[in-house]
Amino acid sequence: MSASAHESANLPPPRVEEVSDGIFAYIQPDGSWWINNASFLVGSRGVVSIDSCATERRTQAYLNMIQEVAHRPVHTLVNTHHHGDHTHGNYLFGAVTIVAHERTRKEVLAAGLPNFPGVWTGPEWGNIQISPPFLTYTEGVDVYVDDLRCEVRHVGVAAHTTNDSLVWVPERALLFSGDLLFNGGTPFLLMGSLSGALQAVESLHGYGARTIVPGHGNVCGPELIDEVLGYLRFVDGVARRGKDAGLSPLEAARDTDLGRYADWLDRERIVGNLHRAYAELGGAPPGAPIDLNAALLDMVVYNGGRPLRCLA
Repeated sequence: MSASAHESANLPPPRVEEVSDGIFAYIQPDGSWWINNASFLVGSRGVVSIDSCATERRTQAYLNMIQEVAHRPVHTLVNTHHHGDHTHGNYLFGAVTIVAHERTRKEVLAAGLPNFPGVWTGPEWGNIQISPPFLTYTEGVDVYVDDLRCEVRHVGVAAHTTNDSLVWVPERALLFSGDLLFNGGTPFLLMGSLSGALQAVESLHGYGARTIVPGHGNVCGPELIDEVLGYLRFVDGVARRGKDAGLSPLEAARDTDLGRYADWLDRERIVGNLHRAYAELGGAPPGAPIDLNAALLDMVVYNGGRPLRCLA
């Protein structure tokens, strides 16, 4: 057994929380790299899932839990964005309808199979097969679970990625934020936009959610929105000062006291976030391609030259 698998075995097991009648969040501790949340909504004729998981083992455990709780087949899978921790397990759902933003489909296909040598200590992917969404939308679509309307909406800007969607259940004041929000983990903007994330996260206030299921971390209330906004504004300040001082993103990160954010999981994401912020300060539009490999390798350097901790 690898070190990653050994450590993963010592994590608390995933758990199911009924966040509203017939609606369940599947929370995977500890919510760090590649360990996401998924959710499922149970109707009389079947189940709608929000996202899959990063690895074959984790996705199969999620599917087993759905059957244990719901005793019904999954007929629809909504992907909140293209990252592999939310889409790699799509293929294990079989003949379900996979729904996502049109850009999500393009990015899943462009990313292909995971290949990040030397960046993470894991994960143990299993026999992943790429299975992109095949029912796509430009702005949004409504998905019904019996008579319960669920609004699936693209956020309209590049934020965590270029293709983030959220799922809003107005009748229950329940919001599934995808990776616009991390609870206890450091937000990550390398493939999205700092300015767009500030706009998108601020807009979440307008929903009036009482309960939020974030992309990673514990179920929470709307207080998380301001916590994440605080971090994004912190990154913006660091980026502006660092660029004005002629520092590289890595140098600016090393020169920064993370303060209240130092204990958040995956603190090395400050480096990737600064790469993205510097690009925008240099005139790049939100979501524009940048050198992802250079940013990931700088994150490893920031981590003392060690691969980033991953327990998936």
